[in-house]
Amino acid sequence: MPERDLVSCNAMIDGYGKSGKCELAEQVFRSMNKKDVVTWTSMVSAYVFNHRPKEALGLFREILNVGIRPDAPALVSVLSAIADLGFVDEGKWVHTYISTNKIKLSSGFIASALIDMYAKCGHIENAYHVFKQVSHYKNVGDWNCMISGLSMHGLGHQALEVFLDMKTKEIKPDEITFLGLLNACSHEGLVEEGKFCFKLMQEKYKIIPTIQHYGCIIDLLGRGGQLDDAVEIVQNMPMEADVIVWKAILSACVQNGDFAVGESAALKAIELAPEDSSCYILLSNIYAKVGRWDDVRKVRLMMKRRGVRKIPGSSSILVNGKVHEFLVGKEMDVKCNVEVLSKIEEVVSRLKLEGYKPDLTQVLLDIEEENKESSLTLHSEKMALAFGLINTSNGAPIHIVKNLRVCCDCHSFIKLVSRVYNCRVVVRDQNRFHCFENGSCSCKDFW
Repeated sequence: MPERDLVSCNAMIDGYGKSGKCELAEQVFRSMNKKDVVTWTSMVSAYVFNHRPKEALGLFREILNVGIRPDAPALVSVLSAIADLGFVDEGKWVHTYISTNKIKLSSGFIASALIDMYAKCGHIENAYHVFKQVSHYKNVGDWNCMISGLSMHGLGHQALEVFLDMKTKEIKPDEITFLGLLNACSHEGLVEEGKFCFKLMQEKYKIIPTIQHYGCIIDLLGRGGQLDDAVEIVQNMPMEADVIVWKAILSACVQNGDFAVGESAALKAIELAPEDSSCYILLSNIYAKVGRWDDVRKVRLMMKRRGVRKIPGSSSILVNGKVHEFLVGKEMDVKCNVEVLSKIEEVVSRLKLEGYKPDLTQVLLDIEEENKESSLTLHSEKMALAFGLINTSNGAPIHIVKNLRVCCDCHSFIKLVSRVYNCRVVVRDQNRFHCFENGSCSCKDFW
């Protein structure tokens, strides 16, 4: 069999990566005696595409170690991986590499990737600094990344200001611009402003809303307490509602306590996405909130029969250059386990003296009150925070990345920790950033 040439191997890595067959891409990559910059870039991109950011970052380090100068696509991919991980130190190092090697921010999508990385790592000021350096290029992608970054941080008014600046500079917005704006309005409760943007995109810019735009406006109305209006939009959309739309309705029902509409939305979401565990969990939560424990058990049994597993809550924290992950139900290192649990116990005791009362309504299980409090104590973000308090010097901010939405009890808990322990805590959850300082949160308790 003739030896495969470099070009065909690179094409195979790229093809396997984009089709979700990352292991096959790895096999081809490791079997190659000769590799060029395209080979390395394709493999980094494959890791990023398949949600394996740690491997992407590790391979990027290998690129530098073997003396290959990474190209713009490689830099964009590794910045995307760092954004997924949520820890900024590596991103700052890559930014320095770009500057030191005089690589233009306008090369490829480097500026957009830097803005996105800084925003997703909780450093919105750095994102804005990069944005101001390149805004004169009038690349709509850079402006979209800035608007989306501000949205993620709950800075809806600032996102709208950037949009107004776009109009002043005569930069034509696209459908992604309006997705960012609608999300920004949703995350800050700017219902009227969001309605205006939804109307503007259609009437002035002739952009036909996609299902994603409808999902955003429905989420905005639901979060804003206008559930009837949200349901009316679902009924009048020019396309069938997808699972994202029904989950937006479902989340609003959980928030507003509308059992009947929520149950109906949950069943439709499960029908559309029977493998999505969050649909079952939200339905289970609705039943639990009204004490229908038999129905809770039926939902859990349905999940078991269908082989659907609940995504466990996990939180990560970067300490001394190493990522530490805390996962409920996962064994920790014995020494770490003892230290963390001891610290949590100390923190809870101290916070109770300051008026903290565990929000037992957040435990949607049919168990005794005492066990509910113990369950709350072991939420992953509390463990990560305790680890941060143990291992972070006084005054240094604590950055935590959580894979799910932070619960109300943990939110109140971290707010109080930030005041009592005089520390700044930044939490990136599934939806947005929360910056806790002096007993307050940047989200203004709206998330």
